[in-house]
Amino acid sequence: MLNITNLHQYYGGSHILRNVNLRAEAGKVTVLLGRNGVGKSTLLKSLMGLVPIRSGSIEWQGADIARKTPYDRARSGMGYVPQGREIFSRLSVGDNLRMGLAYQKGGTQIPAELFELFPVLQSMLHRRGGDLSGGQQQQLAIARALAPRPKLLILDEPTEGIQPSIIKDIGRVIRMLADRGDMAIVLCEQYYDFAEALADNYVVMERGEVIASGPGAEMPHKGIRQLVAI
Repeated sequence: MLNITNLHQYYGGSHILRNVNLRAEAGKVTVLLGRNGVGKSTLLKSLMGLVPIRSGSIEWQGADIARKTPYDRARSGMGYVPQGREIFSRLSVGDNLRMGLAYQKGGTQIPAELFELFPVLQSMLHRRGGDLSGGQQQQLAIARALAPRPKLLILDEPTEGIQPSIIKDIGRVIRMLADRGDMAIVLCEQYYDFAEALADNYVVMERGEVIASGPGAEMPHKGIRQLVAI
């Protein structure tokens, strides 16, 4: 469903992404790994159109979207959970979820499925987002991205600063979404064990380039943990 080919991106005179290739298919979790500062978050922002690319193609559902706006990409079925969550702290949980429906028809209801995936959110609908714990805010950010029922879910460091019990819940939800078979998931992650447990496919980056990729089942005997160790 998603096919990135020969992607190059620059900040000023710095060559940040170098000839990056990546594929993500429906029903599979593609894990993006690498040490801090290798260009992972920049790649995800490029996917969403938040930073421009210099050259290459980003093909989504058969169409090249490399010059599309973030708004158009969201409407095409791409959901994005940024690093740091970026919820609206002064808005209620319910209003945060409704922000995920901003381009839907007026009166569109929050999907009940979100409360099945993240039950804690239903009991906190009227609480301000800023009053939630870090783990609850992360669940809210994921639920907000899922509200318009995307076909591609992009997650940037979803376990960062999260307590172990909620990490387990988030992993369960990611696996459940992938196993339904109608959504492709791109997961950028520093927590190696979490990534390995979920990976159907993996991509490792270093200095803006892809240096290793393959099926997730190969990660233990390919020494991927050592490639990304800090």
